[in-house]
Amino acid sequence: MSDLLAIGASGLRAYQSALTTVSDNIANASTPGYARRRVELSENASTNGALAQERSTVGNGVAVIGVQRLSEDLRNSAVRSTGADLAKTQAGITWLSRIQDALTGNQLGSRISEFFNAAKGVAADPTSSPARTSYLEAGTSIATAFQTTARSLDQVSVDLDATAQSAIDQVNRIGVTLAKVNEGLGRAQPGTTSQAQLLDQRDKALEELSAISDIAVTYNDGGRVDVALGGVNGAKLVSGVTAGTASYVRNASGTVSFAMLLAGQPSAVTPSGGALAGIVEGAQRIADARTKLGDIASGFVAGVNQVQAQGEDLDGNPGQPMFAQTSDPAVFSLALTSWRGVAAAGPGKGARDNSNIAALQTLRASGGFEADSTSLVSDNAATLSGRQQVADAQGAIHDGAVNARDAVSGVNLDTEGVELLRFQQAYQASARVIQVARETLQSLLSV
Repeated sequence: MSDLLAIGASGLRAYQSALTTVSDNIANASTPGYARRRVELSENASTNGALAQERSTVGNGVAVIGVQRLSEDLRNSAVRSTGADLAKTQAGITWLSRIQDALTGNQLGSRISEFFNAAKGVAADPTSSPARTSYLEAGTSIATAFQTTARSLDQVSVDLDATAQSAIDQVNRIGVTLAKVNEGLGRAQPGTTSQAQLLDQRDKALEELSAISDIAVTYNDGGRVDVALGGVNGAKLVSGVTAGTASYVRNASGTVSFAMLLAGQPSAVTPSGGALAGIVEGAQRIADARTKLGDIASGFVAGVNQVQAQGEDLDGNPGQPMFAQTSDPAVFSLALTSWRGVAAAGPGKGARDNSNIAALQTLRASGGFEADSTSLVSDNAATLSGRQQVADAQGAIHDGAVNARDAVSGVNLDTEGVELLRFQQAYQASARVIQVARETLQSLLSV
């Protein structure tokens, strides 16, 4: 009877563990990073040697070997790599959208057209005070449009810096987390719930990190990992229980870069995926847009001032610069303070002459300012549209990788419900075995 009691008791312990594990799966069905677990059971081996095993006709019950965490490193790696690609594209879309808003929000192209159209009004009536006043107002408007567009792009740069620094701070926090997880895994016993929990934390942290930058993961004993930022040849962020410190800088030209310091050794970080790669691309596009804007503004100011200098104002004086440019090519202001200073006439041709102001239409055609401003906007818009299409495709690929991982690691409530009933019945049957053993023993004692 003692054998029957022992077998029943082993069943109670085993199926209680199984019920606890299944219940944990159900409770964490929606917990990010949780991987489904399963209790591994094995028949109890005899302790009386091989000969006794051959002669024995009685079993020895069941034993819990451990808790198995259902996860595949290859599928997890696929989720991380596809997620890094998607995060890079999405970050690029964010900054392209911000650039587009900055370029279109002040209607720069319309202000340029209005300026040259106002010059036509002066050419139609060179001595008209209202026409000259409208022309100067158009000059103020275009200067404001250029300056506001430049400041909008500058604000995008400021926001990008803040986003980049926040991402780097998150990288450093995740690095510290992974180092601590490695330390915990070094102490955790294999096949335990505590080890499974640490492995969940590890994989969740790795997935979060891969959304910031592409990473290379090296698996060591006990599930510990070394992590490099920026791919296989990247800079080490985590080595054993030591975490590095990442940093972010931007140079005067607007180019951004990242660095890593681990155990006193500095190294460059060159991300090719994740949000950091999108930030690098975004910073370059902001700088390029700012440069092109400055080039358009410089050409416009120089051209208009040159035409102004070639004519005479309403009082017969040589034309003075219409615009004053600052050290920032995209920032300038109206220099003329009076509508009488508009140099509409050619030298010595009288106040009603319009030959000089008419030359602005030649500048309009040769300078291509309207076409250049339109191209600046349309090129960015085309790139943005292309990135959005790429993001849609990458999103589908990433979803497929997630589904493939979840087919192994995810919790299916229907399956867990069936398992719960199965282990409940096994637990009840084991309890019945113990009850039968006690009743039989009581019957024997009563004889």
